[in-house]
Formats: sequence, structure tokens, C-alpha cells
Amino acid sequence: MRIVAGEFRSRVIDAVEGSQTRPTGDKVKEAVFSRIGPYFDQGIMLDAYAGSGNISFEALSRGMQESYMCDVSAKAVATIRKNAKRLDVEKRCHIYKRDVFTMPDEFAAQGLSFDLVYMDPPYRQQKCDALITALVEKSLLAKGAQVIVESLREDSFASAYQDLILVKESVYGITKISYYRRER
Repeated sequence: MRIVAGEFRSRVIDAVEGSQTRPTGDKVKEAVFSRIGPYFDQGIMLDAYAGSGNISFEALSRGMQESYMCDVSAKAVATIRKNAKRLDVEKRCHIYKRDVFTMPDEFAAQGLSFDLVYMDPPYRQQKCDALITALVEKSLLAKGAQVIVESLREDSFASAYQDLILVKESVYGITKISYYRRER
């Protein structure tokens, strides 16, 4: 895998070994960042199912200040740490070997407010509605925050979660990307 744009453009990062993790392809990644950025002026992101950290490292390369990355896989967390070291961004990465559903209270206690949230769970095991609801209810989304959900094309989600509004959906083969923005 490679970083598409920004400070680390064309740098190669490792994928998680094995077939348990499905990385976001370059075509989808480029489309997502073209839609939401393509560059950032600081900000904090949550990569809810981080895998290799591919999306986080792309966002950091494009100007995101910090990324909070969660994954339950020891292999994934080891790969994220290796990639962060390779790019020399360890201080900008907060890496948790935990289920993201255990984190909202901890994030709230830290006073975090995310500008960008990326959710790319295992397609057949996704619980994105529940996670979005938790983020909204715990006030973990900054004003103007963007929440991106990668899912199977047939999956559907609410058009709004309080003031988090669905603004666009795009389909790429079997993948659907749902774009939300916090309005207030």
C-alpha cells in the first residue's frame, strides 16, 4: 500500500498479514479524500477499525494533527506501530488494542472532540449505527465533524443522528461510502 498525497506521498506502508483485514483500496481512498479534504489544517481523527492504519496515515500525511486508532487484532496493532515508526509519526498516533466500543467513555473523559471519524469495520460484522450513536451521545464530534462509513453497498444507515446529517453516498463496486457532517 502507498500514501496517495501530502507529506508522505508515495511512501509505502505495510498491510496486515493474513486475510482477516481488508485494506481500503487506493481508488476508494482517493475518492474519499477528494470529497472530504483533500487536505487538513490540523484536527483530530478517530480511525475506529484501523487495520494497518492506512486511512489514518493518509490523513496525517494531508495535515491531520493526530489520530486515535483502535483495532482488536494484535497483528493490526503491531502493523500500525511499525508503519507509524516508518513514517516517524509515533507522537501523533494514539494506538489502542481495544474494541472501539469500549472507548467512548475514555475519549469523553479525555475531553476529545473528533474532526474526522472513519469507520471501516469487517463488512459482515458492522455495528456502525451503534457507534455513531455513541459518538453523538457522548459529544465526541466537533462542530463541522465528518464521519465516513465504509460498508457493503446494500447496507443502509439513518439519514441523521441528531445534528449529524448524511450528505452523500457513493458506491464503488461492492463498497458504499456514506458521508456525514455535524451541522451545529
